[in-house]
Amino acid sequence: MRIGIDLGGTKIEAAALDDEGEVIVRRRQPTPRDNYDATVAAVAGLVRQIESDYDTQASVGVGIPGAISPPTGLVKNANSTWLIGKPFDRDLSSALGRTVRVANDANCFALSEAVDGAAAGKHVVFGVILGTGVGGGVVVGGRALTGAHAIAGEWGHNPMPGLLDEEWNDRPCYCRRRSCIETFLSGPAIARDHERRTGEAATADEIAERAAGGDEVARASVELHASRLGRALATVVNVLDPDAIVLGGGVSNIEALYELVPTALEAHVFSDVVTTPIVQAQHGDSSGVRGAAWLWQPDEIADGLPTG
Repeated sequence: MRIGIDLGGTKIEAAALDDEGEVIVRRRQPTPRDNYDATVAAVAGLVRQIESDYDTQASVGVGIPGAISPPTGLVKNANSTWLIGKPFDRDLSSALGRTVRVANDANCFALSEAVDGAAAGKHVVFGVILGTGVGGGVVVGGRALTGAHAIAGEWGHNPMPGLLDEEWNDRPCYCRRRSCIETFLSGPAIARDHERRTGEAATADEIAERAAGGDEVARASVELHASRLGRALATVVNVLDPDAIVLGGGVSNIEALYELVPTALEAHVFSDVVTTPIVQAQHGDSSGVRGAAWLWQPDEIADGLPTG
């Protein structure tokens, strides 16, 4: 059995997977916001609950909204700011008495979909989370690619490519840079752009629903978003050339994207033919916790405990 933890800003979700990758139990509880020690204790407590119920010990992987910095061993780039500067993986390993693997939550999402989700069987997979923010993760050969600085896949904080004249408005991003991809492609960004263009306040979900119902104004907002997503993903294809791109997060539920984005992408990719599949995540909101569990491969586990 392997246990995955999705450590979010508002909730902690735990799930145990059997040898076939099926979820056999779930637990969740609120995240102790702004309290690092309580967060470590809460994660360890969820693991112990599951292990007690099944009278076993398991491998443990955790997805966090940030990354462990290789040079320092401390958490960085986390929007759950109370984790920043803390040795989270070491402290949790100490609390549980075994090695725990910790990875960025977008990497966990991509890993889940590459192992047994929408991109199963693909060698190189780029996973994209389009929600309140924009993240990305890379999987190669069934393993998450972390990178020398633990930022592989951090695509949302590159500058938006191919800006049109009307898009040059110097958008500030929380990362202290400007005009990041996230400021164009997140759910809140779609809503802001729609209101700026039309004077009408609506959520990304509402805009998508109206567009699907034939509202031409809403359709124009969806088409603009698809154009931007195509431009941004083209930079990934030109560098990584993945075998598949998987979209997750709330914005990925806009069905028109799977019709519009491939054409928008093709116009900006340095190739005569572009056949990169762009697919929706199969496991949806479960991908994060499933991918965290898959941070341990079967050959690294013996009798339920990590061997590497």
